[in-house]
Amino acid sequence: MKKLILAFLFSATATLAQTAAPVLKAGFAERDITPGIGMEQPGGYGKSFHLKFHDACKVRAAFFDDGKKRVALVGTDTLVIPRQVVLDARARIEKELGIPGDCVLVGASHSHSSGPVGMVLPGEYDAASDLVKRLAYEESSCADEGFLMKVTHEIVEGVRAAARGAVPAQIGCGFGHEDKVAFNRRLRMKNGQSWSHPGQGNPDMLEYAGPIDPQVGVIGAWDAEGRLLGTIVNYACHATTNPGGISANWIYYLEKTIQGALESRAPVVFLQGACGDVTQVDNLSPHRRPGAEEWARFVGGRVGAEAVKVLLSMPRTGEAVLDSRQKVLSIPRRKPAPARVQGSLEIIQAGRPQGDTSGYLFAKEILMLDHLCKVTPEVECEVQVIQVGPAAFVTNPAEYFVQFGLDIKKGSPFACTFPVELANGIVGYVPTEEAFGPNGGGYETRLTAYSNLVITAGRQMADTGIALTKDMQPGPAPEHPKAPPFGRAWTYGNVPPELE
Repeated sequence: MKKLILAFLFSATATLAQTAAPVLKAGFAERDITPGIGMEQPGGYGKSFHLKFHDACKVRAAFFDDGKKRVALVGTDTLVIPRQVVLDARARIEKELGIPGDCVLVGASHSHSSGPVGMVLPGEYDAASDLVKRLAYEESSCADEGFLMKVTHEIVEGVRAAARGAVPAQIGCGFGHEDKVAFNRRLRMKNGQSWSHPGQGNPDMLEYAGPIDPQVGVIGAWDAEGRLLGTIVNYACHATTNPGGISANWIYYLEKTIQGALESRAPVVFLQGACGDVTQVDNLSPHRRPGAEEWARFVGGRVGAEAVKVLLSMPRTGEAVLDSRQKVLSIPRRKPAPARVQGSLEIIQAGRPQGDTSGYLFAKEILMLDHLCKVTPEVECEVQVIQVGPAAFVTNPAEYFVQFGLDIKKGSPFACTFPVELANGIVGYVPTEEAFGPNGGGYETRLTAYSNLVITAGRQMADTGIALTKDMQPGPAPEHPKAPPFGRAWTYGNVPPELE
């Protein structure tokens, strides 16, 4: 009889263990990817070099494990993240850590004050003519092969450290609202076109040509003692404040604000929102623009402060289903017309002019693009969705117009949808179809070796991302505990006015 009872108890315990909800684990880590003085500073169509240091650039990793699936979300303080870096890092993570590659998201913050990860990749133009090779390697912004290897290595090590440090956790997600630091940089002009950064005081400006996305998306994770493990922040604004020297840009002050307000050193993983046409510059403002350092503090501080408010108020849960979906699209490039290629060749052969070099630079880009269209007429574009409970991170590899991000949020069934641009690769600017129409135009629509996908590319990515979210089951949004049943009114206060 005693043996029977023990067997029953053992069986009941085993059954409870099998049916109990798995304990969510979370871990966060950061690694250093600060470039050296003298390395190239990316972000333009010509060469520029770092001359001083402001703050460290980092890889920041978040890791989650629900007992069935493990996912990693990685933010890098880089201008872009080359596709091959992502593929190499994923291969190592899968081999060494057992996390499937399609469960790893790698996004760039788009810091214009970071290390040399683009625009031209090592060996990319080796098969081109001598002229185009010279334009690519000697007159364009180039990635450093050793630095790319460092970034790849630190992505792997960041995920490894985050996974190694993972502990049982509670998470929450939510949105704040910040609409004073980001502005659409395309303006409707009196001539019917839309121009990028027409300039303050330009009398021909009429109105903004597009929206912004003021939502500050936040995920927080805490350990069993209530200590903050880490934060993920999603916001749409170019990282172009450039506070002076090598820097994570305004994301540095985002991190300082959150950590300072909460007296925490917990990592802050920043994943850039859809901001291909959104920057900190308000072309319609009548006021003088702040200096670079002040501007970086202003943007990072206000976004960080909003994230703090969300962290302090969000309900938490120890349960969150993890999932992932992925689809790789093959999207054609826009090819420059033969007459334009010939005209660009003539401009280059005439030599770099004094003064305004715009014509020369974009002629250079057309010749480089002409080569790319011959060797890779289509471009690999990954769309990925990583689910963390009620939140979905929907990626694209572009400098993606904000309207697409808003469309993805509207079409997704998830309570918290975070569009993440410049993730898992880089294909340049991807504007809306409207930007290519009769009232369109602007810098982002220019044809270059960097930005050249067909005009339907953005819609393809958005539709794919929305479809992937609809193929998943959103987790319930955490709620604060319900108030206890009513007992009695407060005896100090349940009295009529006392006048004497």
